[in-house]
Amino acid sequence: MSPDPRDRGRPDTVGGVTQGARLTVVDHLEDIAVRENAINLAIARRVREYRQQIGLTVGQLAERSGISKGMLSKIENAQASPSLATLARLSAAINVPVTSFFRGLEEEHDAIFVRAGQGIQIVRRGSREGHEYRVLGSLRGTNRQLEPLLVTLTEREEVFPLFQHDGPELIYMLAGSMEYGYGSRRYLMRAGDALQFDGGVPHGPTALVRLPVKFLSVKVLPAPQ
Repeated sequence: MSPDPRDRGRPDTVGGVTQGARLTVVDHLEDIAVRENAINLAIARRVREYRQQIGLTVGQLAERSGISKGMLSKIENAQASPSLATLARLSAAINVPVTSFFRGLEEEHDAIFVRAGQGIQIVRRGSREGHEYRVLGSLRGTNRQLEPLLVTLTEREEVFPLFQHDGPELIYMLAGSMEYGYGSRRYLMRAGDALQFDGGVPHGPTALVRLPVKFLSVKVLPAPQ
């Protein structure tokens, strides 16, 4: 059967779902599985640690908590996801808060994974056709947040907007070459060059020497009050 000409240019579909959407769903499910595994590992470490601290065997803790020895063994080996009721029994038997089983998860902060060619495209003040700014995620902390931008410039212009912001910034050149202004200074930057500076001083590209210009901009901004 020959392909329907009307399908040309359409996204590939399987069962009415685009391949891109299927990949997004798969990535989401994989992320959930990774998070669940991390929780199980944290609980396993804490249960074993507390049991050993009070000098109980797996069998003794199982008997004290009313949980089968086989289930407790699976929990300590991260092979089972204990329910809240099970964790409540263990916390009473070991005499620790339920929340203590999750200690260690706080030390593993969120990670943001952005595939090549993805990220959120934004329009910045003064940006024009041929100037692409793509956000590669944003990590927010207690005091600061990290903002990485992938900047691609493919069109020259006479006047470039200058930017100012709180916190430091790092520019790392990936392709092409440009003159970058920082206050009254000018830096000729080529692939592999890096520039760090205080974002409070006016800065930005002042001339594009060899197109296309592509660079990574990483800002460390104070967290919103």
